[in-house]
Amino acid sequence: MPTIARLVLAFAVGASPVAAQLPSMRPDVGGIEAAVTSDHVLASAAGMEVLKRGGNAVDAAITMAGVLAVVRPHMNGVGGDVFMLIKPAGGGEIQALNGSGRAGGKATPAFFREKGLTAVPGSGILSVSVPGAVRAWADALERHGTITLAQALQPAIRYAERGFPVSPRLNADIGDAKRKLAADPELARIFLPNGEPPAVGTLVKQPELARTLRAIATGGPNALYRGGLAKQIATFIDREGGLVTADDLARHRSTWEKPISSTYHGHPVIAFPPNTQGVTLLEQLNLAELSPLDSMGRNSADYIHTLVEGAKLAYADRDRYVADPAFAQVPVDRLISKEYAAELARQLRDKTRANDSASTGRDGNGDTVFLGVVDRNGNAVSMIQSLFASFGSGRMVPGTGITLHNRGSLYSLDSTHVNIIAPGKRPYHTLCPAMVLRPDRSLMMVVGTPGGDGQPQTLVQVITNVLRFGMTPQQAVEATRFRWYGRTRLGVEPGIPADIREGLTKRGHQVVVQEPSEEFGGAQVILVTPSGARVAGADPRREAYALAW
Repeated sequence: MPTIARLVLAFAVGASPVAAQLPSMRPDVGGIEAAVTSDHVLASAAGMEVLKRGGNAVDAAITMAGVLAVVRPHMNGVGGDVFMLIKPAGGGEIQALNGSGRAGGKATPAFFREKGLTAVPGSGILSVSVPGAVRAWADALERHGTITLAQALQPAIRYAERGFPVSPRLNADIGDAKRKLAADPELARIFLPNGEPPAVGTLVKQPELARTLRAIATGGPNALYRGGLAKQIATFIDREGGLVTADDLARHRSTWEKPISSTYHGHPVIAFPPNTQGVTLLEQLNLAELSPLDSMGRNSADYIHTLVEGAKLAYADRDRYVADPAFAQVPVDRLISKEYAAELARQLRDKTRANDSASTGRDGNGDTVFLGVVDRNGNAVSMIQSLFASFGSGRMVPGTGITLHNRGSLYSLDSTHVNIIAPGKRPYHTLCPAMVLRPDRSLMMVVGTPGGDGQPQTLVQVITNVLRFGMTPQQAVEATRFRWYGRTRLGVEPGIPADIREGLTKRGHQVVVQEPSEEFGGAQVILVTPSGARVAGADPRREAYALAW
């Protein structure tokens, strides 16, 4: 087995979630030239090689994204969406690239009513919207890269064609999705050989996906949106009764947008604007800033109660307002303002009981991957891409290896809801990559996490660990975490002591002890020290891997 394959297996075994209970069991990765982090060691290694050959952060990021589309097949891919924050070296303005797709031309509430449906299905062909990832890969390289899309996709093509080794984590994830995979002949053929998940250490080969990636490498994104692949996708969706047409694919465009920002203890925090829940992250941080978390003590009952109750208010605003701004007026400036945070803080003052919030703190992990890069010149990328649920819609386009995402399941059919489905409308997205700057606006951190609905909660805890408790990146991502799920349900890791749990229960929280897992995210951080050194941390709750040199 090649050395890198052995490394994958060794890492997958060694990075047990149990390690997350004890900070600093994995050392911070530090260097001076550059750093990468991603949700798989093969992707991180590919990004490192690009940088060592002279490529920049965007070159490395798209290369890593391509590899992740192969080695994390249940979490992201050609059939999914992507969001990127790009910070050019030398003080250039940070740019946000929105690579999320839109609802198909047939996507109207009437379409679903005629089928007797009161909600968009959570999976299946009716949950499919246009996939935006490939167009965004190309757009990012065209504006900021130094290599071609064809060059960036070579490692991904190699792993799709020759295979990559199955880790214990992937074996378990495929097992968890067994029923979903078995319902689709194409997915079952690849990921359930002989009816079972491929054994740990065996190679998963995806020859159809390799051909698809080669077609994109040769023909660019138009191969997927206008060429032969587009015809295959549209024909399949039409045959299965879906909503996306060839015209919908041909019309798809990424958009370059202005990031949103606030400050947290004097540090600018950069987040992604709607249609994502980046506003939720900033609103939570603004509330956290107004609380004496330092004197409360990290993960004390007061500390956890304060952050959870703040999250409930921020999530309620998210559910009320966040949608595609081309279709809805989202009061972003107000939601992320310090004045509004002060108003909300007054609501929380002296409230010692848990609020039974009706906000949709949804269950589920979100099958998503994060990656970050800081190159030798100081260019930086914070990037996240996803299929949403495990194996997305559960539908693979025959002959292509493309698993279609199920982001369309987040539309509403309620005519009064901000996310009501409409042709050409982007869905609400849970994805929220972030950056933290120093007061002089130089880069301090690239930070992000998978975790679906829980992403803002994980990021608030990790950023607070660094800025207010002085943790290193690795300590910050390994530290014991908690997550509010909705109503009064509060998941905590075993590292939260029994007396703290009892105190939270007395305040009205429904406390559930859960082993460290992807439920609590998979946070990753690259920190740039004042001296210019890069220090990186990657979460053992998933298979994240950081490299710096």
